[in-house]
Amino acid sequence: MTEGETGAAGAAGAAAAGHASAAGGTPGTGRPPAGSLAHRVPDLGALELLLAVARLGSLGAAAREVGITQPAASSRVRSMERQLGVALVDRSPRGSRLTDAGALVTDWARRVVEAAEAFDAGAQALRDRRDSRLRVAASMTIAEYLLPGWLLALRAQRPDTAVSLLAGNSTAVAERLLTGEADLGFVEGLTVPAGLDSAVVAHDRLIVVTAPGHPWARRRAPLSAAELSTTPLILREKGSGTRQVLDAALGGLARPLIELSSTTAVKAAAVGGAGPSVLSELVVREELAVRRLVAVPVADVSLTRDLRAVWPTGHRPTGPARDLLTLTRT
Repeated sequence: MTEGETGAAGAAGAAAAGHASAAGGTPGTGRPPAGSLAHRVPDLGALELLLAVARLGSLGAAAREVGITQPAASSRVRSMERQLGVALVDRSPRGSRLTDAGALVTDWARRVVEAAEAFDAGAQALRDRRDSRLRVAASMTIAEYLLPGWLLALRAQRPDTAVSLLAGNSTAVAERLLTGEADLGFVEGLTVPAGLDSAVVAHDRLIVVTAPGHPWARRRAPLSAAELSTTPLILREKGSGTRQVLDAALGGLARPLIELSSTTAVKAAAVGGAGPSVLSELVVREELAVRRLVAVPVADVSLTRDLRAVWPTGHRPTGPARDLLTLTRT
């Protein structure tokens, strides 16, 4: 350390000791009061201002560079001087000059700001890596009939994001989110699986359907809930949102006529005349229009449901997952 630095450091230490004593610090040590480092070290904005003063030689020019008014810059410098217990800047009509202590503090400030810049660059790299991919898990109806449109819209916004889609029942979607295998999920069940937060993104209605040759296709009176609940149906497997909603609405179901693991397979079996089924209106819209399937009305049973986006509790979607969630509501 040079003679000037030694003198400046001694002066800074003496001033800091007096400041600490006045503020309740440790007498005779020159240390500021104990506590959080954030309360003892100036924030980045103040350090960037000090560096600008050192480089430009003017408090006014430094204020303009960091985007604040000159009075605000003066107040920030005074606050920093009080916090550190040393004078940092000499002000005169000819400009602003760092004191010896201010020159030392500026050297330290430069290292802190460079470290903060490295921190920011690292955080940006993490965001870039996160934003380069999106893993979506969705129950079958949403995966097949709603997500394709949402993902096309997302691609227009984020052409560089690679998207993978894992389709399964609502139980499988919850498991993938909770184990970190997916960033965002979509489910069709009555309730939100434990450990997940949710938002309603669409509404859906289940319809009883059968092939035109089935006796139900020609009946005039609506089915009763009792008839539907006691008739063997072509159903999805346990854990599917469609089956959960139907079971809850009817208070129980007969043993399935056929149990299949995909919505497309259930629809194909119904179209082929294997028996009646209950499917989303989204799924059978085209088949109803050309009478490959016939809708059978049901009396006094509500088969509407909410379609939900889900994510782990306390971890609101960010990046492309947040953008996809926004697109579902437009």
